[in-house]
Amino acid sequence: MKEVEIFTGPGCDYCVAAKQLLVSKNFSFRERDVSIPEVMLEMRDRLPRAKTIPQIFIDGQHVGGFEDLQEKLQA
Repeated sequence: MKEVEIFTGPGCDYCVAAKQLLVSKNFSFRERDVSIPEVMLEMRDRLPRAKTIPQIFIDGQHVGGFEDLQEKLQA
């Protein structure tokens, strides 16, 4: 099974949509909440140019945000 990691935050509709999409496709995932300062710092270290959430990784490869995930899972 693929390892999925998703950086999310409270009140983020795209984060909710991404998690729902992953569940609908039977993916389990590790959610990382950027409202926790250490998690935010980790996301910034890994993705210095990212300005939005969610940010999604599959098997350690950066996929992007919700729309990127949608596109990848439709392929």
